[in-house]
Amino acid sequence: MVRETRLSREDLVLPLFVVPGTGVEKEIGSMPGVFQQSVDKATDTAIRARDLGIPAVLLFGIPEKKDAVGSDSARADGPVQTLVRSIGQAVPDLLVITDVCLCEYTDHGHCGLLDGQDVANDPTLEVLAQEALSHARAGADIVAPSDMMDGRVGRIRSVLDEEGFDHVAILSYAAKYCSGFYGPFREAAESAPQFGDRRAYQMDPGNAAEAMREIAMDLDEGADMVMVKPALPYLDIVRRAKDTFDCPVAAYQVSGEYSMIKAAARAGWLDEQRIVDETLLSIRRAGADFIITYFALSVAGRL
Repeated sequence: MVRETRLSREDLVLPLFVVPGTGVEKEIGSMPGVFQQSVDKATDTAIRARDLGIPAVLLFGIPEKKDAVGSDSARADGPVQTLVRSIGQAVPDLLVITDVCLCEYTDHGHCGLLDGQDVANDPTLEVLAQEALSHARAGADIVAPSDMMDGRVGRIRSVLDEEGFDHVAILSYAAKYCSGFYGPFREAAESAPQFGDRRAYQMDPGNAAEAMREIAMDLDEGADMVMVKPALPYLDIVRRAKDTFDCPVAAYQVSGEYSMIKAAARAGWLDEQRIVDETLLSIRRAGADFIITYFALSVAGRL
């Protein structure tokens, strides 16, 4: 009766990984219970999510082919764009968020275009903007740039507005840390860097004030809501963001957080349901307005 923080189905966002083909449902080895799915199977999962009361899904795409410039990222018939249209027809009241990045689409696995072995910030912005525009044209409600290029929110906002999509919101991965917790996701999205890492453009785990500056810049450029990623190791950042900024704050319980709980539970070391509920509640208590989590289906089924 006097509990200060509660978790509800409306707080959850379910990530989906969509691949080309039909009838595809391939379990991700390092993420038990999470699948790469073709559009038909992913649409079925989206319907199930809405039936359970989950209000939104976040889409990641794996293309048929990759190249140095992520050419397939903005294809009108790409996996993400096709799934957006399919979900819009099957469950029009489900909110569709699309991840905007190049790491899934480039053969080198980095989040932007390259100049030698360095990521070229400014040339990447136009490619990201066209990717976001293709998602908006397909019917996305929210685009979520996750690349961490400087100025990408402003460029995406400008292009969307110019093309008549001023109603499409932007959820910025504003405080995205260069974390070791992303390993299983890179298997899921087939996006591991082929050389080096992403510390040149993702955030140093030791920095907190920088996160506030990054969030402030993205809001100034037109972001409607911001995200902290990962969640559990950065609850202090979630709290500071919520206390500092008058906007919705999301937190992403990333693949490594998911896989650690799954592995420990399978070994009998932890009670999975109890730990999942406790971690999600802690993220809400820290100030997150909503949580992106691979546990969304199982949790919503119990709430």
